[in-house]
Amino acid sequence: MLLRVIRGSIAVLCLLPLLATAAQRVKLDYEVRFVPDSDLAEVSLTLARGQAVRYIDFNLGLADDYRDFQADGQWLEDQPGRGLWRPAEGRAQLRYRVRVSRERSNGRFDARMTPEWALLRGDDLVPPARVDVEPNVELVSRLQFDLPEGWTAVETGWPRIGKQRFRIDNPAQRFDRPTGWILAGKLGVRRATLGSTEVTVAAPVGEGMRRMDILTLLTFVWPHAQSLFPREPGKLLIVGAGNPMWRGGLSAPNSLFMHADRPLVSENGTSSLLHELVHVFSRIRDSERSDWISEGLAEYYAIELMRRAGGMSEARYRKVREQLSRWGRKVTSLRGERVSGPVTARAVILLQDLDSEIRRVTANARSLDDVTRGLMRLEQVTTRDFVQISENVLGRSSRVLEGRLLK
Repeated sequence: MLLRVIRGSIAVLCLLPLLATAAQRVKLDYEVRFVPDSDLAEVSLTLARGQAVRYIDFNLGLADDYRDFQADGQWLEDQPGRGLWRPAEGRAQLRYRVRVSRERSNGRFDARMTPEWALLRGDDLVPPARVDVEPNVELVSRLQFDLPEGWTAVETGWPRIGKQRFRIDNPAQRFDRPTGWILAGKLGVRRATLGSTEVTVAAPVGEGMRRMDILTLLTFVWPHAQSLFPREPGKLLIVGAGNPMWRGGLSAPNSLFMHADRPLVSENGTSSLLHELVHVFSRIRDSERSDWISEGLAEYYAIELMRRAGGMSEARYRKVREQLSRWGRKVTSLRGERVSGPVTARAVILLQDLDSEIRRVTANARSLDDVTRGLMRLEQVTTRDFVQISENVLGRSSRVLEGRLLK
């Protein structure tokens, strides 16, 4: 009996350091209420224990998108474009309003709210921020919507934990924001499970979104995307609407936007839908004037995945390559912060040539897929990283990557 007591005491003593360092989970609740009449969203951040957070330092930008701040504790706007919240002890709340609709110079919208629906990115609802928390504190974030009368549903790229409630969890960030696309209102929705991903295609009723066409194309392509990418999202939201929304595709965490009028496959053989899907899967972020990497790979695999799925013959593939060659023939350098269409086309030709070189040198044992998987392991990629990983896969220097295109 005494021996069992001693052993039990030793076990408790061994657990004490682990218990002392265990993270304290503090709830951070976001609540969003859309106000269509004023084109505003009323947003609140509620901390269950304000004393667990020393401050949250927001990057508000220089535009007047955020306004009417009210805080439990201290709110400071001492610097242009920044706001600092020092929460009060106990339950503490920060409240403000944010403009929803965002119009480009060409009259198209990146985000829009009408009396029937709102389509926007959560990144704009809650601005990016630096957070300073007490030691061993972990913020547990949830997102709740209060919809206007007559609005029936809301969709996000995050796991649903209630009717209009979602769990926000990004292990790479200490401050979990509700990033990615959000669609709320009178919606038409189609769902499917592809691989281990819950796929949702949603659009406002009457906007002409071809939901089943999108799901059908993804069903054919998905197994090939799974074999290419080592990770797939737990959930993918695809949203869309017609004019005057921006006439293209835009990817975001766990989600992407497609204009309702965009064809699933363009006349030139490429696919904006698959281009944005590659961005969501790969999550490759570039730096140092290397935008050609993420954009070139997205376009390369938009073509390649269609080809592997049997949706493109070899004759069509050669014709697509000829068209890309003509489009990018005047490009002398791929480098830049924001690449153009011709530069992306020229990047695809380079990537196709590199894939052929790798397959030839390694007797088909390796390919550009191995380079892409290597890039996905990096937080950010540069042209130098791309060359080094490619040559590691090749086992020697690359003739394709020589010359001034990458200078």
